[in-house]
Amino acid sequence: MPRRTPLASLVAALLLSGACAGSPTSSPSAVPQPAPASPVGAESAGGAMSGIDVVFLSTMVGHSERTLQIVRLARDRVRDDALRTLAAAIEATEADELTTMRGWLATAGPGASAAAHHHDGHGDDAALDRLRTAPDADVDRVLREVLADHQRSAADLARSHVDVGRDDRVRDLARRVEQSRTAEIGLLRGTQ
Repeated sequence: MPRRTPLASLVAALLLSGACAGSPTSSPSAVPQPAPASPVGAESAGGAMSGIDVVFLSTMVGHSERTLQIVRLARDRVRDDALRTLAAAIEATEADELTTMRGWLATAGPGASAAAHHHDGHGDDAALDRLRTAPDADVDRVLREVLADHQRSAADLARSHVDVGRDDRVRDLARRVEQSRTAEIGLLRGTQ
């Protein structure tokens, strides 16, 4: 079996993460489009969006916002081209997912906004500080470590939601998040 090159691994991760945003449109843009939000009261195959789905989406919104902070904090300092490309793909994917999740939450009723989850004050503030203060020569290594740890928590959260979520769209998103974040961790740690 041929050995997988870093470029092939990156393409695989982009394909996995690109699926997270929904069906592409007929536009010439290669950027995936978010899945359309449908009213929460509308029945999906698994039933209406439940409170657990709202909590998951709210938590993932906060997590993705923090991911974007991490990536943007290091974006101009990264030296490795493959890491820069991966970080850009993560940024694009999670920005699209944020649009989708916020759209779904906007239709979930007044309780959904009260369930908003923010990462302010969480333990990963130390990780942001570590990245912020890393010497230029260490930024790539620190970004890989910080981002891999951060994405592992997203994969774990998504994996656990697959079995408890009620809304099929949200469970499908959770499956794709788990797959894409797991692939990203492999790329960040050099195991793919």
